[in-house]
Amino acid sequence: MQNKKIIFMGSPDYAVPALEMLHAQFNLTAVVTQPDQPVGRGKRIQPPPVKTAAEALKIPVYQPAKIKSPAFMELLQKLAPDVIVVAAYGKILPKGVLAYPRLGCLNVHASLLPRWRGASPIQNAILNGDKKTGVTIMKMDEGVDTGPVFKMQEITINSNDTAGTLSSKLAEAGAKLLAEVLPQYLEGKIDAYAQPEDGVTYASLLKKEDGQLDFSQEAAYLERQVRAFNPWPICYFQWKNQPLRVLRAEETAQKSSSFGGHTVVDKFPCVGTASVDLKLVEVQPAGKRPMSGSDFLNGARDWVS
Repeated sequence: MQNKKIIFMGSPDYAVPALEMLHAQFNLTAVVTQPDQPVGRGKRIQPPPVKTAAEALKIPVYQPAKIKSPAFMELLQKLAPDVIVVAAYGKILPKGVLAYPRLGCLNVHASLLPRWRGASPIQNAILNGDKKTGVTIMKMDEGVDTGPVFKMQEITINSNDTAGTLSSKLAEAGAKLLAEVLPQYLEGKIDAYAQPEDGVTYASLLKKEDGQLDFSQEAAYLERQVRAFNPWPICYFQWKNQPLRVLRAEETAQKSSSFGGHTVVDKFPCVGTASVDLKLVEVQPAGKRPMSGSDFLNGARDWVS
């Protein structure tokens, strides 16, 4: 297996455990990741987590602006990979890239396919109240996560999981499953099977505005939305013409407000929904650090007016 040349393509924290496993156990010759991007209010340029991890391991890193470009195809010819492994790279691979490696491209996808194909499977699993999710090692084709499957590993979604905590668990599970499947694949000892046609769902790319809370929804949905969109894009609503971020929330046992109406329960701010009130356990006012809902109330005496 050490004579098989592997390129890894990934970008966020989710992809780092797979990268580290490949470096430790296989002939990982190069890493391809997204270009550095401006982040936060200060728009400071920051590298993707995969770039940081790869540089620490002294693996050559490439950050093409366009993977459809002739320049990237020339790079592939230079690197001559036998197989490409992908984990949340962030862009759809064109046909030319998929067809280039002699053994094709494998993907470490963060769902139990065919449920939640697409860009935001972790967030959608939480948002829709799924009790379980998992990771899938699949052979990539030209569709969006439509390729045949080698193996899946199921993971339970806990009631307090955020996208961040669930992503960490799935990342570790994905790296372990890849370590199991890849040697068999390179030796031609494992077969893939077609995904079923039933149960297909899609998880579209998230936008910042997806985090806006709509209090005409039920509290249970809003609580899941808060967890699903943490750490990004983070849920929020308008308070005094400024976005008030909601980092943690809970359903209460009472309904005392109209949609969007403000109350206080056990010294925490609450907002009325289509069902019971939603308790704001942790918030972040504009320009300030995260704080408990009760601390927020100390500076928001007019919360109930």
